[in-house]
Parts: sequence; C-alpha cells; structure tokens
Amino acid sequence: MTTPVCQRLRALALYKELHRLGRDYDSSYDFHAKLRKLYEKNRHLKDETEIERALEFGEYIKNETLALYSLRKYRHLKRMYPPTSTSDP
Repeated sequence: MTTPVCQRLRALALYKELHRLGRDYDSSYDFHAKLRKLYEKNRHLKDETEIERALEFGEYIKNETLALYSLRKYRHLKRMYPPTSTSDP
C-alpha cells in the first residue's frame, strides 16, 4: 500500500519523463497535448488501485515510446549501410 504523496510524486516523475520523451516524437501527433489530456482526465482519481492502474499504463506508454525510438534508430542505421549480397565469393 503506497501513500497518496508517494503516488503523486511517481505521477509527477512519470509526467516529466514522458514530456521529455515527447520532445523527439513526431510533431504531427501532438504528443504533449495528448499527454496533458490523459493526465487531466485522471486527476479526479481517489482509489489507490485505479491510480496504480493509471501509473502502470503510463509506464507502458513510456516503454512503448522508448521501443519506437530504438526501432527508429535501428532503421536509420540499417539505411546507412549498403545491402549485402549473398552471392559474393
């Protein structure tokens, strides 16, 4: 069982992390506006289990965003090198 203060600090830290990650996101998606909208939608939550579920969803979004960035970097590196041919002696 976590205290409301602890949950609030976790939520703020998660918001800051997601906000920083959103800087590199495609500008047409409007990541920051959607992030703020989700946080405002959940600001009324009082039940600890609902708050915990919302924080876990935020962690999931963070991990998925990091995975997308890694994939984008991998694709960029793959494009930088010429394709290898399997018929080389």
